[in-house]
Amino acid sequence: MLRMITLPEALPLIREAFRPSEETEEVRTAEACGRVLARELIAPEDLPGFPRSTMDGYAVRAADTFGASETTPVRLALAGEIRIGKPPPGPLGEGEAMAIPTGGFLPEGADAVVMLEDTEVKGDVVLVYSPVAPGENVIGPRDDIAAGEVLFSRGHRLRPPDIGALTGLGIPEVPVVRRPRAAILATGEEIVPPEVRPGPGQVRDINSYTLSSLLEDAGAMPALFGIVPDSEEGLRGALEEALEAADLVVISGGSSVGVRDVTQAVLEGLGEVLLQGLRMKPGKPTIIARVAGKPVIGCPGHPVSAFVVGAKVIVPVVERLLGVSNPLPRPRVRAVLAESVTSAKGRREFVRVRLEGEEPRAVPLVAESAVISSLARAHGLIEVPEDTEGLEAGAEVWVELW
Repeated sequence: MLRMITLPEALPLIREAFRPSEETEEVRTAEACGRVLARELIAPEDLPGFPRSTMDGYAVRAADTFGASETTPVRLALAGEIRIGKPPPGPLGEGEAMAIPTGGFLPEGADAVVMLEDTEVKGDVVLVYSPVAPGENVIGPRDDIAAGEVLFSRGHRLRPPDIGALTGLGIPEVPVVRRPRAAILATGEEIVPPEVRPGPGQVRDINSYTLSSLLEDAGAMPALFGIVPDSEEGLRGALEEALEAADLVVISGGSSVGVRDVTQAVLEGLGEVLLQGLRMKPGKPTIIARVAGKPVIGCPGHPVSAFVVGAKVIVPVVERLLGVSNPLPRPRVRAVLAESVTSAKGRREFVRVRLEGEEPRAVPLVAESAVISSLARAHGLIEVPEDTEGLEAGAEVWVELW
């Protein structure tokens, strides 16, 4: 009899049972997107390093433009031109204006920029038709990032804009947590490699590759450790070999009826079984164990079940090993449920749906967990919480996209 808990109860168990890795490495900032920082990063300098214009126009003293209007423009002497990437030709005096491009270095004495469209040049005179306030259309040193400021904390997963901030500050390398090595074992006498034509009663290995993609996307380094026979001796040997090489082991099919007892016996002999079932569908017969401090997850053999367990359980385990402080949520869209779905109260259910129309409508794809096409044809999942018995047609739902 499985001792089952809910998915919300399992996630704190994962955080408590496993600790983030202490192994780190330095990587080039340009190649660090998606990596997790191993320590806090401090800004080494101000960004920008000088006052810059955010508009094409004229650098001015804001006080000189007060009272300017369409009918009574202010007249300022044209004192020169600032070229992009070059220092100003000199300071700006009272009653003067200096032409400046977007990104140009604001001259000493100037404190604002008048937009080009609010001016007119007549010879050596700039007519200003609209006043500006001090600091308008200007970004100064420390306005973006100040030297000594905490940029990102330990555990922050770097995103594309973060890479831009780091390179803008001249940080060529960053310390990151080493990606955990993940070993994938497929179990089942009926499983054959994808390149083999299945014989009677055989099926090609699907889960190893689906799970490998999920693991890599989460930040791990997956490796396939082959197909293991449904025997205690065979599984123990394969598992010991995988644990020697990896920080995390996933057993595909190791929680299914018929091999669950074998898997559980092996895991209990080598370590500690922490969880023997989840109150969710698909994915009920999930096993989570700890062997030599390393997580071992047994997920169901049906492709849909394995995928859902991968997304909802295995990915959080990887994030825990990485010490991620800002898990990246999967993209979601709001949709109207096209058909009613039923669920057993007391378990969380994940329903495959396809999005149709501009509204859009979420159409449930009803199929057994063994039907991989229902996953491939779906755009995402909707979630039916434990405390409900289903969702009515017409209900607004969030669709979690692949």
